[in-house]
Amino acid sequence: MSMTIPSWLPWALTAAALGLVLLQVIVHGRRIRALQASLKERCDTLGRELHATTSGSVGVGQRLVACERQLHELRNAMDEMRQNDPLRISYDEASRLVDLGADIDDLMNTCGISRPEAELVSALKKRQAA
Repeated sequence: MSMTIPSWLPWALTAAALGLVLLQVIVHGRRIRALQASLKERCDTLGRELHATTSGSVGVGQRLVACERQLHELRNAMDEMRQNDPLRISYDEASRLVDLGADIDDLMNTCGISRPEAELVSALKKRQAA
């Protein structure tokens, strides 16, 4: 019993296989295009978010620099005010005079401070010396 294969059968099987391959190519092509579109959309969204984040960071950085500059200016102004404060000069002078042995009346007359202030400066200097 010999069975002969018709001559058209291999061609039919080849055509069917090619049809299935072509169908698979079409299905995978659609999936790839859908994935590409999804990926592009996600990249665009991330790009917009990154741009917003960097813009915000730049704004915060500029405000920080401005605050640091203002703080520096305020410190300089405060230091200048301290140096030019007549009361501070009087107290520094009074403290120096106490170190030289001046009494409370001398402090009041020389530095222009009140008796309680002169007593306080004298007491503080004597306490520091002890």
